[in-house]
Amino acid sequence: MNRYTVAVLVRNQFGVLNRVTSMFRRRQFNISALTVSETETSELSRITVIFSGEETNKQQLINQLYKLPDVVSIQEFNADNSISCELLLIKMKNDTATRGEILSAADAFGAVTVDYSKDSLMLRLADSSRRIDDFINLMRDYTILEICRTGSISLEKGSTTIRQIINL
Repeated sequence: MNRYTVAVLVRNQFGVLNRVTSMFRRRQFNISALTVSETETSELSRITVIFSGEETNKQQLINQLYKLPDVVSIQEFNADNSISCELLLIKMKNDTATRGEILSAADAFGAVTVDYSKDSLMLRLADSSRRIDDFINLMRDYTILEICRTGSISLEKGSTTIRQIINL
């Protein structure tokens, strides 16, 4: 199975997210990450979806998404044509025996300490999904109290924007 990243530009209306994700469900795609936000205008939202499936099924899905009335544009991303990023917040046990090692690893990965208390410390890392996975795996040697991570977000390299690819 292939892994795909697709951004769907939609009109910012009630129920649009449900209609878009239902299309994935009906086509039996497993969504591994989903991020939704308003764009540079409050009239449009951008839904970024990472999912797995076969190429022919993916193309059928995109064709069906275009039939939804609130879909303005769809753009597929790959490693060559885009920059992708994910955000991680991880809360670690603040133990004097391991604090130095945790902070050294955080520094090596570019993670920033965003909260510090007697019993815990919270780190924030914005990076590729693979680097975030690597950081989490390294932190498993210590006591992880809680993890929260976003889905991936992606933008195409260069000056082209999803709004320039309007396919109505």
